[in-house]
Formats: sequence, C-alpha cells, structure tokens
Amino acid sequence: MPGLDKADARRHIRLMENQSFSAGAMPVALDRCEGYDRQSLDRLTGDVLDAARIAQFHSLKPGTRVLVKPNLLMGKPLACTSPGVVAAACRWLRDHGAQMAVADSPGFGRAVAVARAIGLESSLRPLGLAVRELDRPVPVRLDTDLPAGLQGGRGGRKRPSFQVSSAVQECDFILSLPRVKAHGQMLLTLAVKNCFGCVSGLHKAVAHAREGRDPVYFADCLAALWAALPPVAALADGGVAMHRTGPSKGEAFVLKLMGASPSAVALDEALYAVFGLGPQDVPLGAALARRKAPGSAAAGTEMAFPLLRPEDFDARGFELPQRLSHTSFHPARFVQSCLRRAIAAIKK
Repeated sequence: MPGLDKADARRHIRLMENQSFSAGAMPVALDRCEGYDRQSLDRLTGDVLDAARIAQFHSLKPGTRVLVKPNLLMGKPLACTSPGVVAAACRWLRDHGAQMAVADSPGFGRAVAVARAIGLESSLRPLGLAVRELDRPVPVRLDTDLPAGLQGGRGGRKRPSFQVSSAVQECDFILSLPRVKAHGQMLLTLAVKNCFGCVSGLHKAVAHAREGRDPVYFADCLAALWAALPPVAALADGGVAMHRTGPSKGEAFVLKLMGASPSAVALDEALYAVFGLGPQDVPLGAALARRKAPGSAAAGTEMAFPLLRPEDFDARGFELPQRLSHTSFHPARFVQSCLRRAIAAIKK
C-alpha cells in the first residue's frame, strides 16, 4: 500500500476487514505497546481510540466535557497510569475539541502530589493542563442488588452511599485510564475498578472500612458506583503491567498491551480473557455480570475486535494473587493521610 510500511499495511487491512461488524457489537481495540516514547504512544493511542470508535459512541465533538481519570494511587510509577499514556490520550481528545479535566482522588495523599512525583505534572504542562483533585463530595446512593444468600458488608445493608466528587457529574463522559494491575483484594484492577477514584479522598477509606469487609458485597458496591456515574469509556495501559500482588506493591510484568473501548465493562472482560479468566473469576466482573451491566457478555453484548484479539497476547508468567484479602484500611494510614492533606492545604 502506498505510503504505508508493512506493519501499517497489515494493520490497515485488518481494521478494514473488521469494519463490517454488526451495528450492535461493542468494539474493543487491542494492540501491542512496544514502548513508552512519545511518538509511539501518540500513534498507538490514536490507533486504539479510533479503532474503538470512542468519538462515535460518545458523540465526541468540540465542547464535549470529558473527565480523564488516570489511576494516581501513590507516588510510585508502577502503581499509576504512565504519564505518557495520559498525555497521549489528552492530545487525542484535544484534537477532537474536547474540554478536558484530568483528575483523581487518592485514598491517601493528594493527586497533585502524586502527579508531580511520577512526572505527570510536567507531561501535561505543554497542553495547558494540570491535575485536579476530585473533591467537593456529594452522597450518591448505590443501587446494590445481591441475590439472597450473597448479602454481605455491614449487616447486609442494601442501600449504602458513597461520597462522590461533584465534578464527576459535571462531565459528559469519563475516560478511565487504568494501568493493568493485579489486586490483592479484587484479583485485578482495571477500568471499572479505577472508577472508585471518583469517591473523594478519605471517604474511600471510610467506604472500605464500612462496606469492604465482604469482597463479594464490596464488588457489588463498586458495580453500583459504576452504574451511578456518567458513561465510562476506557483506555488501558498494559505496556508494563503489575503482577503477583497489587495495587501498589506488585512487580512489573511486560505485557505489551494497550486497549480501548467505549465501554469500560467490555474492555475489562476482554482483558480478563487475556489472562485466561472469565467475568465469574473476578469479583467485580461477577458483580457486573449479575446485574447484566451494559457491555457485559451477560447482557448479551457481542464484542468486536478491530485490531488484535485477547489470544494474541502472551500473558504466560503473569501471576495473580493466590488468596484475596479483605478490603480494609488500617487506622494508622487514615491518620497519616489526614496529616498529609492538612500539610498540603497549609502549603497552598
């Protein structure tokens, strides 16, 4: 093909071959991420976001308000979404005329400090963007719906509430940008789990302590939170993933994957398949399947893969936690985070 090298030509042919998938299919664009240099990331990010038809599914046009939600867990690069991936996604959104806010709210510490520590602050500066805190919380009642016998948490309560940043409800859609990681409590943390960052700061610790005593119940709360948010699209950073444990203390695993979909649920299910898992193997996946979440196989969603497929990736050697722990925070960490936030407020 004129103007294309062999790799580009193969990609173009495969994309064109898959453009005829049925109108009801949910595109999940998976491709190889060979490195994190800017040129490669800009090209790859554009490829997967375009192939996933994010712009078409979410009516992206000049003025569309998009909350870009990276995972800014703590000031350790592997625990967070790569700054290069976040910046590349923002450049793609800028080219479509979107109004962006890049924001998160770590359970401990502040997003701004994490962004500075991992280099995200400097990556966004040329775009005129700065990381914001997902603060100004408002209570959001969660529509949990566990079957009889699966009620858990605190007294089997059916209608808990999470304190969600009001900024979240001001966007037209969320672009969840997780790093692919193992998780000691939820097995894997991907695009839907990343939405827990919409709960403001220390309220996450409260939610963990109050609702996280039973992993099944807590997963249902996370599924209910996703359902209460604006539509969630996703771009997953899996060039270098985290395995063995997580979300903060695992080890690097070179997965060489980037994925995108208009549906965070569909992308998560495709990523489960990369690791030889199904939704029922993952607490949050099972919770979303029980409620027949749009984008899930349980809801009858057909996936279309315009680029690569889950079986095209080699995840041999990726180790998942052997045993899941309960989701709770130690009181000492809660006090430590309060002190960090107080110091940060004084320094402003």
